[in-house]
Amino acid sequence: MIRRNLKHPEVKATRYRAHGGGIAHMILDTRHLRTLMFLAHASVGPGKKLIGHEDPMEEIYIIQSGKGLMQVGEEVVEVMPGDAIHIPIGYFHELTNTGEEELTILVVAGLIPTQSWGDDER
Repeated sequence: MIRRNLKHPEVKATRYRAHGGGIAHMILDTRHLRTLMFLAHASVGPGKKLIGHEDPMEEIYIIQSGKGLMQVGEEVVEVMPGDAIHIPIGYFHELTNTGEEELTILVVAGLIPTQSWGDDER
């Protein structure tokens, strides 16, 4: 069993700026996982955003607290605690905090496939 939280020394040591607008920590990564790339926690302040980007792996964003707007591809939806958003490989995605409190999320990322992800049809 591996038990981690945001206060764990290994997790605290991974603090980084996430896509220009958030603070993130790697809770678990490839040092611990075999079939996933990572589990991360990110927080986005009021009025801030995780700037839009594309990733070479599949991801799931799980909203823990706060509210915001999530864009995946051309679709934009309001998100709130308890929502899980699937982000397919290579899709543009952006998350904006539209509330007055911190927006926190968990991010689960699959492994990068061995085939070229740019060749996938969208």
